[in-house]
Amino acid sequence: MPSPQKIIVVGAGIIGASIAWHLARKGASVTVIAAKAGGEATPNSFAWINASWGNPEFYFHFRRRSMAEWSRLAADIPGLPLSWCGGLCWDLTEAKLEAYAAQQGGWGYGIRRVDRETSAALEPHLANPPSFALHVAEEGAVEPVAAANLLLEDAARQGATLLYGTEAGRLLQDNGKITGVATRDGALLADHVVLAAGAGTAALAASVGIDVPIETPPGLIVHSRPCPRLLNGLVMAPGLHMRQTAEGRVIAGSDFGGTNPGNNPQKAADELFAKVKAMLRGGDTLELDFYTVGYRPTPKDGFPIIGGVDAAPGLYLAVLHSGVTLAPLVGSVAAAEIIGGYPDPQLSPFRLSRFAQSSE
Repeated sequence: MPSPQKIIVVGAGIIGASIAWHLARKGASVTVIAAKAGGEATPNSFAWINASWGNPEFYFHFRRRSMAEWSRLAADIPGLPLSWCGGLCWDLTEAKLEAYAAQQGGWGYGIRRVDRETSAALEPHLANPPSFALHVAEEGAVEPVAAANLLLEDAARQGATLLYGTEAGRLLQDNGKITGVATRDGALLADHVVLAAGAGTAALAASVGIDVPIETPPGLIVHSRPCPRLLNGLVMAPGLHMRQTAEGRVIAGSDFGGTNPGNNPQKAADELFAKVKAMLRGGDTLELDFYTVGYRPTPKDGFPIIGGVDAAPGLYLAVLHSGVTLAPLVGSVAAAEIIGGYPDPQLSPFRLSRFAQSSE
């Protein structure tokens, strides 16, 4: 039998964890290197699983397929903290809500229009339920760090090596092929290197002359102390997106990605949390525990970058916003491409090469 392929996955957030788990399941010899389990962007995620409004149809279907993959993953990983709690949305004008419902409902998304009475039944603690909103029962959320850790722990049971506290300094290259990663503790060699390092991906790729055009906008999310149940599902109100975590924390951002807190993040967090308290009946009992400011790795055209790099054989990129929604599908198709050696046509729109084409 041939020896298993040696693959280094740089990054232990939800994307790196999913890719490592799927690779280990396929029999690869996997080494994960990261500063810490759970990654950097993943702990700061709102963790909404959805097909998203405003995207072209091909990306809608890609995201919706990944929503189904979450259920498949939950069947394989006991205790995965996944909840199909549904989402109540009225953060657009009524005309845009209608356009959203018509377009994505026509694509098969389970959107229904709801009035104030139904909104109040869905979310009894809303202080002022909307007179018109959309509800998508199939949307959900996951506790992303716990999910990433479960995937990594199961990958380790299948033979993966987890090297936390290890920093990838640069990529190693021999005659144009990527051969491994240089760390402070020495060189790690592999047949393939997967960069799932979020905001750190660009610098590592640049160490071998590969330009990965991403932005890293900051996003503020506030977290309450654990409290009795105030929210049943996801709430997307104008200027305030909220959900309640499995441990009872109400988390919120000005939108699901959070917005720039400016020069005084504590002041911005206090103001945002005041809106949360005002939005909910019983919200006056909420206490702010902490806030996070995450830096979301977002390719410049908004779509994922997934796949090998022609100019650097042996290098595989997986950098994207909406990492939580897309993690199980990206892990599955990336592992299949790396192990099988054949490109997956469904990933064609997401290759790095599209940026070179757009500049010509």
